[in-house]
Amino acid sequence: MNKSEIIDKIAADHEITKVKAKQIVEQVFGFIGTDLKKEGRFSFPDLGTFTVAQRAARTGRNPATGESIKIKASKNVRFKAAPALKDLVAKVKVK
Repeated sequence: MNKSEIIDKIAADHEITKVKAKQIVEQVFGFIGTDLKKEGRFSFPDLGTFTVAQRAARTGRNPATGESIKIKASKNVRFKAAPALKDLVAKVKVK
């Protein structure tokens, strides 16, 4: 499912316009981003927890030339699934 499909589903399920549903979806993701920036984590019960993680500077290799390059330190978002989500995914049949 992608963003537009989520918006369509919310609009249909709650009998609101797609414009309003899009505003709601973007606001929710805005809250997640704001909390990550402010608190360094965002937790949503039954889904999981997003956290900001620091990645150290390291040496990498250019695959085209084989030359060593320095990769700067960076911050990334990590996600840890809640037990309820893990249980749900465990029941999914893989194709």
